[in-house]
Formats: sequence, C-alpha cells, structure tokens
Amino acid sequence: MPFQPYADLGQHITRIDTALMRDGLAACYLLQGGDEYVIIETGTHNTVPIILALLEQREIEREQVKFVIPTHLHLDHAGGVGGLMQALPVATLLIHPRGARHMIDPSKLKAGAIAVYGEDAFAKTYGDVIPVQADRVREMSEGDHVLVGDRRLDFYDTPGHARHHFCVFDSLSCGIFTGDTFGLSYPPLTTEKGPFILPTTTPVQFDPDALKLSIRKLLALNPKRMFLTHYGVLETPQEPGERLLAMVDDYVALAKKAAPGDDATLLQRLEAAMRAYMFDKARDHGVSLSDEALQDALGFDINLNSQGLMVWLGQQAD
Repeated sequence: MPFQPYADLGQHITRIDTALMRDGLAACYLLQGGDEYVIIETGTHNTVPIILALLEQREIEREQVKFVIPTHLHLDHAGGVGGLMQALPVATLLIHPRGARHMIDPSKLKAGAIAVYGEDAFAKTYGDVIPVQADRVREMSEGDHVLVGDRRLDFYDTPGHARHHFCVFDSLSCGIFTGDTFGLSYPPLTTEKGPFILPTTTPVQFDPDALKLSIRKLLALNPKRMFLTHYGVLETPQEPGERLLAMVDDYVALAKKAAPGDDATLLQRLEAAMRAYMFDKARDHGVSLSDEALQDALGFDINLNSQGLMVWLGQQAD
C-alpha cells in the first residue's frame, strides 16, 4: 500500500506527515471539535504548506484553527510554529512555560541549529524559524486545560526528554499526544509482537529518572492510545510503556559501560554499543528487515541517542 501523507485515525483526528527527511519519520495532528480545530506539533517551517494544503482540501477556514500546540521546542516539533501562526490569524500558541520566550524570540534556537548543522543543511531540513507575537502566546502548566468544541485537552508537565516538554490528554479519544516522552515507534518495525518502541535521548536535556517518572505519569492516566510524533497512533500502550521503562535503564547501563576510555572516541563507542543493542532488540522483537534496511530505519536515532547519552555522561561527571 503506498504511503499516505494524511491519515484519518478516528475521533476526528488526522495524522499529517511532516515530510522531514523521509516518509514516516515525523507527524503532526489536526483535531476537530465542533466547528473548531487544533494543530498539535507543527513539524518544521517546510511543513507549513503541507498543513495549509490539508485545510484548503477540507474546506477548513484558517480562522477555524483555535490553537497551535507543539509539545516542546525541538525543531522537528516546533520549527513550523512561527510560519503557521502567521497563516492562522486567530490561533493562540499554547506552549510549555520554559518554551514561550524561545517562540517569541527564536534567535537562539535558530543559531544553535545552524551551529550544529551548518547554514545550508539547516535551510534544507528546517527552512527557517519565525518569531511569534507575544500577545498570541499562552503558557500551559501542569493541570491547565482548554476546550476545542466538545473535546477537552489537559496538559501534563513531562520532563526527561527535555525540560520544556508537556504532553496533552484528549478527552474525546482518551489518547495522549506524547511528543517524544513516550519514545519512538516506526510502523515498518511493527511485528506480530506489536510495535517496536524505543526511548529517545536527543541532546541536551536527557534525564533518565525524570523521563521514567513522566512515562509512569502518562500510564497512570490509563489512556487507550498514544499519538506519537515519531510515529502515528499506538493502541493499548500499557505493555509498550513497561518495555520503554526497561529500555531507559538499559540505555543508562549501556552508557556507563561505554564511558571508560579515550574521550575522543566516546561517541564512536556509544554508537557501536547503541547499534548493537538496537539491532538485538529489533531481532528479538521479530523485525525481519535486512541489516541495511534496519540501519536506514534506526541510524538517525542511534546517532542522536548516542549524542544525548554522551552529554548526559558529561553532566554526571561535573
């Protein structure tokens, strides 16, 4: 079956592929409540035309979009916020309190990404990061909620992946929009045993203890499903959540084991250990892709996870 950039998931929720790097890597979501709409996650600035095209295709007036909600500041989740807010004249940006100032003045976000990727690669992958007017920004703290037509969205502070991260519980679907807190689960790696799920330790704020507390907080809400940014809807999340918790501990053990040695080769050692661990876990889960295809699916995350663990190890030594 050919890849679908848009997919209706039921409960008036549409998954939108953000076209980041490859099909099926990152998603954002359009929710309808009565005559109102909300967009959760925005992808990058390059995603904005994709979202607007869906609104036009469905004859949704831009004035009907009430809220734009990135779960956290990382540019695969929030890079498109400024451009989208320019196009949606009455929408309010709902953002974690630690993230609001960086949406109003994203110069540090942009400079940091350019420093990592270089200007050409940044422009190709992320496009741009545009400021949002301060009077259109609303901070959402633990326990806050909003109404979108007949659906209520509740906000939960969920650090561990990043300190500026919240997750959103949707009353209508009894589902949680998890950002990166509930890990990654790419559909091509799903087997008869269910989804293959893994934590993400993107630099620079990975905190294993905080992440496990956040995962447990989400599971305690007894959701029927999770809506992952990476990638799509995950049904019956309790068992995958337990696996995710165990894997966070495995990551920590892996990092500590790789730590002794020359600092100049630490990232290389971490990547080798992470690759071996991920491949073993995938094979145990029944993933039958070739090693080359599995590397294509997981290589980007193996590198990012290793970078995040290296930063975390350095923080433990300080």
